[in-house]
Amino acid sequence: MTEDFTEDEKRGFYKAIYSRRDVRTHFTSKPIEDEILSKILHAAHHAPSVGFSQPWNFILIKSEETKRKIKLSFEEEKNRSSQLIEEPKRSKYLSFKLEGILESPVNLCVTYDPTKFGPFVIGRSSIPEAGLYSVCCAIQNLWLSARAEGVGLGWVSILSNDALKDALELPEHVIPVAYLCLGYVDEFAEKPDLETAGWLPRLDLKDVVYFEKWDDKKNESWNGIQEMIKDDLDYA
Repeated sequence: MTEDFTEDEKRGFYKAIYSRRDVRTHFTSKPIEDEILSKILHAAHHAPSVGFSQPWNFILIKSEETKRKIKLSFEEEKNRSSQLIEEPKRSKYLSFKLEGILESPVNLCVTYDPTKFGPFVIGRSSIPEAGLYSVCCAIQNLWLSARAEGVGLGWVSILSNDALKDALELPEHVIPVAYLCLGYVDEFAEKPDLETAGWLPRLDLKDVVYFEKWDDKKNESWNGIQEMIKDDLDYA
């Protein structure tokens, strides 16, 4: 565990990051092998967590009946949220394919259980949300592992948590954090779908990095990196 990464290993790591996509289309009918799914889940379970609380659980779903219930919630929430925007953006939003619930062979709900290991968790007393952040770390591990294995993953966030709790029979205190669609795909897109569709642009790194204080982009003690972050790196 103390050995440095080789250049090829580093490149593979960055390739997974830069080529990861939120997959909604191109799912194939090929099933995910148990060995591969196990690897992906192990990667998720080795994420960092506040106070080593490991507050996540993973619910694997392949039931068509359950998928249809979740799909119905998606349709209802998508229609409801479309009322928050005006035309022509509303029609564009409604035209997007934003989930692969029925098309993907495996659905996966990642949950947060704040009661694991009791009420006191090191590091969570000042920032209670740190438990949720830990679950998000597990999801990112899962996402990158899936990409490295050639498995597409899409996060469906246009859902009712109440509908998820009902369909999956979650205890009252357990919070659904992510509903994911997993499966092999015909291809991974060159760019994120919403970037390609012109919904929002990718921000330049130089526009989101400050030095020492909020909105300070020209601090002289950071001159070197100010030039470096202007370059658009791409390891994919």
